[in-house]
Amino acid sequence: MIALAAAWLAASVGALAPVWQDGIDWHGQHAEVAAQSGGGYVLHGPFGERAIPAAKRSVQTASPLFDGLYAMAQDDLRQDSVTSIRDDAFDHGQPMPCDCFETGEKWHYVWTRDLSYAVDLGLWRYDAARARNGLLFKLSGVRAKDVPQGLFPMQDTGSGGSWPISTDRVVWFLAARHLLGDQALADKVWQALNDTLTQDREYAFDARMGLYRGETSFLDWREQSYPEWTKDNVAWIAQSFALSTNVLHYEALRLAVQMAVRRGDPRAARYRDEAAALKQAINAHFWRADRGMYMSYIGGDGLPVEAYDLLGLSLAITSGVADAARAHSSLAQYPAWPAGSPVIWPERADQPIYHNRAIWPFVSAYALRAARKLDDPVRIAFEIESIMRGAASAGSNMENYELVTQATHVDDGKLSGPVVDSKRQLWSVAGYLDMVAEGVFGLEDDGRVEPKLPVALVPMLFGQRDAITLQLPDRKITLKRPQQLGGNLLVADRVEHDGRNTVVTLKAIQVASVPLRTGAPMYAPPTPTAPGVARNGDAWRVRADGEREVLYVDGQRFGAPGNAWSLPASSEWHCLRVATQGQDGVESLPSEAACVGGTTSLSGGWPRAWIAPARGTYRVWLDYANDHGPINTGITASVKRLAVRCGGAEVQTVPIVMPHSMGEQASTYGDFEVAAAGAHCTFALEQGFNMSDLANFVHYTGGEGGSGGPLNEAKVDGVRIAPIATGTVTP
Repeated sequence: MIALAAAWLAASVGALAPVWQDGIDWHGQHAEVAAQSGGGYVLHGPFGERAIPAAKRSVQTASPLFDGLYAMAQDDLRQDSVTSIRDDAFDHGQPMPCDCFETGEKWHYVWTRDLSYAVDLGLWRYDAARARNGLLFKLSGVRAKDVPQGLFPMQDTGSGGSWPISTDRVVWFLAARHLLGDQALADKVWQALNDTLTQDREYAFDARMGLYRGETSFLDWREQSYPEWTKDNVAWIAQSFALSTNVLHYEALRLAVQMAVRRGDPRAARYRDEAAALKQAINAHFWRADRGMYMSYIGGDGLPVEAYDLLGLSLAITSGVADAARAHSSLAQYPAWPAGSPVIWPERADQPIYHNRAIWPFVSAYALRAARKLDDPVRIAFEIESIMRGAASAGSNMENYELVTQATHVDDGKLSGPVVDSKRQLWSVAGYLDMVAEGVFGLEDDGRVEPKLPVALVPMLFGQRDAITLQLPDRKITLKRPQQLGGNLLVADRVEHDGRNTVVTLKAIQVASVPLRTGAPMYAPPTPTAPGVARNGDAWRVRADGEREVLYVDGQRFGAPGNAWSLPASSEWHCLRVATQGQDGVESLPSEAACVGGTTSLSGGWPRAWIAPARGTYRVWLDYANDHGPINTGITASVKRLAVRCGGAEVQTVPIVMPHSMGEQASTYGDFEVAAAGAHCTFALEQGFNMSDLANFVHYTGGEGGSGGPLNEAKVDGVRIAPIATGTVTP
């Protein structure tokens, strides 16, 4: 099936898009829309029949299918507009008053990332009051008395006990930037922006790499996109860096610059410098030149990982982090299947369908935005078709679809899925609405109308019509078809404003047309086991189980692919991992580490003392156990500050994260410097901050740290210290 699908797509690239007037055919199934008197529609499809009422906003095109699906998205949004929300983990499942958006038919709560992406995708236009209420619901002061006070977006329950294993709560600012005309809200945004950037700089920022640590945004089911061995130990994820999360921090810093300038605040210069440095670091560390794409995430030591995700790539493009060359390359090199663009690539052959082997419409909407920025008519048309096809075939704007068939369920034994799939998923609804308003009619956030419409879509949208219209409550946008269709992209030739009407006369231009990448392998090789390491005289002998493994030493590639290597032995701490290289050149996800070298363990009371044997750079971490919640959820990741005092030097503070664990394991690590041999060093463990400290989590009843009060503790055993090399180990 996969080979046939790839062949079909390869043959169809560059051809005109299907003329979807009343209906659509896909994989032997048919869906069609019929217009009704009074402005409503009826959609028939594999799911049955759905009556769609007339909507406040409407489009008039040559395609009842296109017009009706826009009305359906508004009906989905109407059903997502509620007066109370609920979740079993909050207030014992009782309704919580909130005139806001719920997340979907199966999800009756408000989560920071879901709401924020949905608002950024245009829901601020459709119900600003409800968007504002939802954002304020996810904003919290501090209830703990022994930590710095402030105002912060909430990182929802998640991996290892939430923040700072996951750090994408800054997506809240991506949404809030659209509502700054409300001065009271703008004041809260400004306070929360300063407080959050300060806190993330202290606990999540790695000065050596110039990046923010934390899990990929939205891709938070670890086994789906991270190595299988992180299922029970997420400290490696907490130590790693994600493209999407770093781009979100970049966007937050840019917003801080804009707001500071407007307010005449001197912090504007600092935020501008931090944003520029972060942009440079993202490009330095995430860009993989041999693939022509940005990696989805990298290890804490800079380990390159053969993993890519469409949301991260799209955000890098739309934010301006990617320059023109890298932006075009990233979108061109990211694979496509006939039904749409996968949210991750390569896929995992051992995992069920959810993020893995799946299309998510809201991510497709961000890919559409990226394609518009690059004037890419092939990708623009492709993402529009994918979003339409999914909604029409399912009878709602679904959470996700299987990658090859775009079905809402595929039987594949233990790999069947999507494992979870909800109708009227809020960010999917927003993605559809944004596809129409911005993707087709070119309505920008600032009110400008800048259409970039592929000529391939003219038969569907215009048919024999001279114009198509988008009717909004406060304005009407009309796109007039040009007399000649000699190019491949329609853009504005003349824009006229008549009161509340905007009329755009289009013209056809010819732009460079990049074909979709259709020949990529679907799966990565299986993740290998950790390499075996043995001391042999003055060398470490390293062996891998496979025949064509790539060895990484301290995050750097070592030697040629094979199964045996030798590296110089020393007392310095080195961590070795392998990845399997497939015949197509694609690497597996990395193995667990085999670490070698000498370590010292300090026990006893605090502070703990140590005499440095030599000057240099040392790594420090804790052996700990945190049984305050399961690995996959909660808000009680233990977050501390390790104060290191060596000789007369200034105190060096290392943030330490101790996620929920299954018994004793290693925490995240940090590095410190020793100026001279024999220096007397002390280590003091100071209180940090976690999500249980936030006042709004008093409503959390699904685990510890909620209604029972803040909890930021772990059982700490040894302080582990190891000398590390500052250079690269070479064969």
